[in-house]
Amino acid sequence: MKGKKAYFKFGPKNTELIAQYKTMADGGYETIFGETIETAFSDFELRRFKDTVLPIFQRHSANSVLDYGCGGSDWEMPGFSDDQTALAFFGLERAYRYEPARKIDERNKADIVSCFDVLEHVFITDVPATLIDIFSYAKKAVILNIACYKARATLPCGENAHITVRPPLWWKGCVDTIAMLYPAVEVNLYCSPEYLKAETFDPLKMESLIEAPGFER
Repeated sequence: MKGKKAYFKFGPKNTELIAQYKTMADGGYETIFGETIETAFSDFELRRFKDTVLPIFQRHSANSVLDYGCGGSDWEMPGFSDDQTALAFFGLERAYRYEPARKIDERNKADIVSCFDVLEHVFITDVPATLIDIFSYAKKAVILNIACYKARATLPCGENAHITVRPPLWWKGCVDTIAMLYPAVEVNLYCSPEYLKAETFDPLKMESLIEAPGFER
């Protein structure tokens, strides 16, 4: 479907926020407790979900991934799981990365697009455009994890780094709405009310709703 990205456009807040996150990535940040953290966005956020999402990669016989909002993730570095790289753990041939705060932009079509702890950092009116961008690069599936709680980190302007904090069902509605534009892409959504706790929604392809008999859903 041509023109999907034209339905929603990024607003000026998007550019302003990327500048805030770039400052944090370059020089660290303050926490809500007054601590100074010198290294920002260095965690491989997908690691804590690795055993949960591994079957998704296997189910789709995935060869490639786009890590959307990758932070400091390195898919080719040993130690992701024991001495394995993330590429080896998931059985992949290629990993692309996208992190505008670090001027990394390898956005490319991939079997799976993973996006972990990113969408809560997006200004609320830019959420649809961001989701469209994510889905537009997925050949087979997207995997989303969204934090539904305030962050320990603060932006340089003093506001909380999680700027769009909403309950899981709010995010479910947003994701499902955009997923309708990409009915062949499987959606795997995890919403975290706490850092180590996630609410899991069943995998869904919108084409399964379209092809099912009847109308009521």
